[in-house]
Amino acid sequence: MALMVSPTPQAAAAAELLRPCYEWHAVGDAEVVVALGGDGFLLQVLHGALNARQPRPMFGMNLGSVGFLMNDFRVEDLPQRLAAAKNYALHPLTMTARTVAGKIITSPAINEVSLLRETRQAAKIEISVDGKVRMPELSCDGILVATPAGSTAYNLSANGPILPLQADLLALTPISPFRPRRWRGALLPQSAVVEFRVLEAAKRPVSAVADQLEVRDVAHVRVVSDKSISLDLLFDPGHTLDDRIFTEQFEN
Repeated sequence: MALMVSPTPQAAAAAELLRPCYEWHAVGDAEVVVALGGDGFLLQVLHGALNARQPRPMFGMNLGSVGFLMNDFRVEDLPQRLAAAKNYALHPLTMTARTVAGKIITSPAINEVSLLRETRQAAKIEISVDGKVRMPELSCDGILVATPAGSTAYNLSANGPILPLQADLLALTPISPFRPRRWRGALLPQSAVVEFRVLEAAKRPVSAVADQLEVRDVAHVRVVSDKSISLDLLFDPGHTLDDRIFTEQFEN
């Protein structure tokens, strides 16, 4: 096991309890990574794992606030919990953004890729799916593409649908749409290639955000799901991501 700890007092205190109880190794020598912190810290660890040739399975223990991607923190029986844990494979999105100045930035996104207006003026965005223009102009505060794992994050706050993990779908969700008023988004196959062209980009600047990486003043953004990359999350039985998604769907 390898241990990674969020730079917060709560996570540091939990690590002091955990370290003497088990034998720990460097990440490169470990079979599994135990991450102490919140969802944001786990996303950082997962993004770091994308650069590894063989990403290790991750078992998160919650020392943050929401902890949707985390297990409960407990010092006892950690090897037994890991042996019994259920695995869920995450396939991240890949965002390729071209700025108004012509710069190309590519970045993975585990939760979502979102486009957001930079000024008080509404963004105007053309939406294409698999090379066909599906919406010539959406006037809005923004729009996002969410994975099933990310469907309960920003997507849910924007009134997007919660996606079951096995659905092989992406959620395309507008953020405060103005025109067309009644459009609430779409469900797309995970294989879909989604492209956004920013209209009037100089007058109505838009930024693109892949999880925690922001690219400002974009002109065009392409989003695809990368099935060649698999990041494994481990969950206690009865406390899996599937269970949490079902709970979210039936809670008020």
